[in-house]
Amino acid sequence: MNWNHLSNCKVIRLNATLFPVSRFETELYQKYHLNPLQIEANTPDEIIPHVSDCDALFAIAVSLPKVVIENLSWCQVISRLGTGTDKIDVETATQKGILVTNVPYFCVEEQADHTMAFLLALARKLPQMSQAMKKGAWSRSKVQSGSNQRLSNCVLGLIGFGNSAQAVAKRARGFGLKVLATRRNMSASKHEANCLGVEMVSLDDVLSESDYVSLHLPLTNQTYHLIDQHAFNKMKPGAYLINTSRGALVDENALVQVLENGYLAGAGIDTFERINPFSETEIPPDDPLLSFDNVVLTPHVAAHSIQAAQDVAEGGIQNVVSILSNHWPKPENIVNPEVNPIFPLTDYDAAMFLD
Repeated sequence: MNWNHLSNCKVIRLNATLFPVSRFETELYQKYHLNPLQIEANTPDEIIPHVSDCDALFAIAVSLPKVVIENLSWCQVISRLGTGTDKIDVETATQKGILVTNVPYFCVEEQADHTMAFLLALARKLPQMSQAMKKGAWSRSKVQSGSNQRLSNCVLGLIGFGNSAQAVAKRARGFGLKVLATRRNMSASKHEANCLGVEMVSLDDVLSESDYVSLHLPLTNQTYHLIDQHAFNKMKPGAYLINTSRGALVDENALVQVLENGYLAGAGIDTFERINPFSETEIPPDDPLLSFDNVVLTPHVAAHSIQAAQDVAEGGIQNVVSILSNHWPKPENIVNPEVNPIFPLTDYDAAMFLD
């Protein structure tokens, strides 16, 4: 396949400082004759001058609100180098005929591994014991370990049952956990659940019966603060919450309250509503979540691995290459399939990418 036609396209790669272009990503750009302009811009006023006349736009963590998208003159595609698109005004993009794409299979394995790492650390009280050992207080660690529960006696509840949740279920079953799950469309096929030994139940049942509740949902108007004080009240006393999805799924004020009063035994959190791990200023935030020794925190890195970075670069770049070559991308990578593209597109052609 000759990719020379792509060398004349104006392509913008945002988040160039926060997420520098990797060697693998660079090699893909070269392979497809793309010459992206690498930009670090965070506000609409900073972004718009760079993107107003672009043909394609790559984004990772930056917000692309309505005002930015309205100023895209002939952009054909916004390619999210990741999965979630809650920071992109997809509705406005659709109205302008701009495809929004993502890489939905990106980091499924990594997110599942991270979820299980949280679960195991919380179950065995590793953060508390590590801190106690470093202070020479190992007798306190021994006392804490006396309340540990055997995992095969415990229940894991998954809220959402997409790819990452199913990968968690597979791992959890290997540890002997009973796994419950719920999803918005409970009438959907239960084939995957049956194959994995997962029982599909209501949201209320997941909350009330699980020792560990793990979130696997996108952030939408419907899921914003899904786990609020009302939801926490339905959880078992002494349960744990794990969130590797989107921070705003959880009402963090309510979470702090149930941690302070001891109703929850702990939490594992990788994504936040108030704390911004993408800030260039690394000053400890004034946030009560940082004060609990039974809470394990990581800076939105559940997706990270060498392999995941390669997957997302390849998937995101091939989305753009398809569209700029007048083809639809993979159907599963299209966030707004109802869009009427500004230029006509023919069917996706996987053969384009065969070496």
